[in-house]
Amino acid sequence: MSILHLEKLKELAYNLWWSWHPEAKDLFRRIDPIIWSEIRENPIKLLVCASDRIAELLKNPDFVCKVEYVYRIYRHYLETPGPFYARLKRPIAFFSAEYGLHHSLYIYAGGLGLLAGDILKEASDLNLPLVGIGFMYPQGYIRQRIRADGTQEELSNHIHKEEMPVQKIYDEKGDWLKVWCYCFDEPIFAGVWKVEVGRVRLYLLDTDVEENSTRHRRISYQLYTSDPEMRLKQQIVLGFGGYALLERLGIDIGGFHVNEDYPAFVLVARLVRLLQQGFSLEEAVRYVRHTSLFTTHTPLRAAINAYPLEMIEKQFHFLWEKRKLDREFFLSLGTNPENPEEGYNTTILGIRLSKYINAVSRRHQEVARKQWHFMWPDLKEEEVPIDYVTNGAHLPTWIDEDLRTLLNDYLGEDWIHVHDCEDLWQMIDRIPDEVLWKVHKDNKWELIHLIKDRLRARWREGNLDPGLVVAQGALLDPDYLTLGFARRMTGYKRATLIFHDLERLKRILLDPERPVQIIFAGKAHPRDEEGKNMIRQIVELARDPSLAGRIAFVEDYDLDLAYYMVKGVDVWLNNPHPPLEACGTSGMKAGFNGVPHLSILDGWWPEGYNGRNGWAFGEEEIEGDRTARDAEALYQILEEEVVPLYYSWDETGMPRKWVKLMKEAIKSITPRFCARRMLKEYVSKFYQRIDMVELPVGEEKRS
Repeated sequence: MSILHLEKLKELAYNLWWSWHPEAKDLFRRIDPIIWSEIRENPIKLLVCASDRIAELLKNPDFVCKVEYVYRIYRHYLETPGPFYARLKRPIAFFSAEYGLHHSLYIYAGGLGLLAGDILKEASDLNLPLVGIGFMYPQGYIRQRIRADGTQEELSNHIHKEEMPVQKIYDEKGDWLKVWCYCFDEPIFAGVWKVEVGRVRLYLLDTDVEENSTRHRRISYQLYTSDPEMRLKQQIVLGFGGYALLERLGIDIGGFHVNEDYPAFVLVARLVRLLQQGFSLEEAVRYVRHTSLFTTHTPLRAAINAYPLEMIEKQFHFLWEKRKLDREFFLSLGTNPENPEEGYNTTILGIRLSKYINAVSRRHQEVARKQWHFMWPDLKEEEVPIDYVTNGAHLPTWIDEDLRTLLNDYLGEDWIHVHDCEDLWQMIDRIPDEVLWKVHKDNKWELIHLIKDRLRARWREGNLDPGLVVAQGALLDPDYLTLGFARRMTGYKRATLIFHDLERLKRILLDPERPVQIIFAGKAHPRDEEGKNMIRQIVELARDPSLAGRIAFVEDYDLDLAYYMVKGVDVWLNNPHPPLEACGTSGMKAGFNGVPHLSILDGWWPEGYNGRNGWAFGEEEIEGDRTARDAEALYQILEEEVVPLYYSWDETGMPRKWVKLMKEAIKSITPRFCARRMLKEYVSKFYQRIDMVELPVGEEKRS
């Protein structure tokens, strides 16, 4: 009996379904709450670290019943057709450079990866046939440490794959399954790992295999390497290797969803395969385009991959030598007709080989149409065929567990299955103000406790400068109004806008009757000196005694810290330079938890703001430097609206007007900006159209 239930625990641990289902989390937590916390909620490590404890618990009938109960829920989830079961005839292949699914699977850098992870989770919940393809990165993305002078230090990750929710795929002979593709004219091999994401499977390619030379083993070592030639090789392996994997597994793909330009070469791989099967170039291009969706995420030209043509010719030599694809045609696919000198642009490649193109918010659609208008010179800007699907976040992942329980009590336990229904959320007003406020206060305490726990752990390591203890949050107070700013640290996101008038900010923060504090977090890319300078400035101010510990910079922002921040701060701050924020989803996650958004009107906020669920500024167009105008608007909102409202307590000590604002944020943001709404739009706008496309010629050319 105990062996059987131990196997069931292992099966649960290796399917990330557990990470968004409270019953499963509670099962693992019960095994040993202290170890569970110390290993940062990693059930794979728990099975090893608490093996003796598990052996004892499996002798306890109550615990065995709990295992059986959770396992039955899990199996019912897997085996019951979901609402989108059989909606598509064939699965869609979703390609992304990164996936943020859980902090124990460190193959993500930021928002793009978290979005990709949420798409897979929601596809699982809807039972939508989706197959994910990505990379296993042995070093993941950088870890961040802050030096005594405030400088970001990038630490390499050393991932222990045996502690991650990944499993090798084996071939018919019992060997680790490997696929290969060419770079230049050399074969590059990749071992295949699988990640179970509920009903959806994610496959990860790993070039760190014995068949490869040392330099080729390093191709998949680290996410977003700064070496352009290595980055190009990553793109080649992800595209061509990912396509080879789908063929090797025998998965009959209906179409491709390419998430940003990193995987764009999968479309070339499919084109080449069709040519090998006997299709003409015209037929092959038409079929690839009509079955492909390309999602663009950035308005920043500097963030788009473009390579010197000589590098492209060197690495793709195999296409015309071994695959007989016309060299000039291939080069034309990624060349900017307005500026051929900029090199081979993989976003242009993705756009040219995709009939369906989407931006990630309504505002971003306007920006993207302007940005890429030159590719359709005969059309008016508003006619450029770039659609949009505003991003969303996976509600079961990002909502606080206690709030979820509260919603069960007041909305009914089935609310989670229809959470994209706007009418449902009107019932949020049933929740007593005191009850909702207590949940939020508890979340705030948990966030500050987590920050101080992280500080304590760093202090025990003996490598934390005493001056950084205050700078990283030792003096944070859960009774103060708390603003949160957490995202990638880069210039256009303007993390330091709020410091524009430092004396005015001090008056806001140090008001003895209405104190305010700000928590910052985020990494700068190793090559982003402007982002690093922002971090240095924040840390310098955070350690300034005149600011009394009211500013904190929490290092090594990751998915775990994000979960606590979006539910634990009082206000989510967002002030990028418009129109450079394509969407952003962190403010959506905050809204799910009743944390109002204070944002410039960029990204998704023009669609989300209704005048009662947060604050907005910066709608006007400004010529030249807009820093002073935006900072003034931000200070004015804080002084005249945010701070007075938060500290407007009645005779019972309740900020009822603030709680009303919290409820409005939940009601207005949750159904409209959840991943369920987003994925349903992808299905209706694109996936179903792709699924209807048939090969243009007879079956004899499919062999």
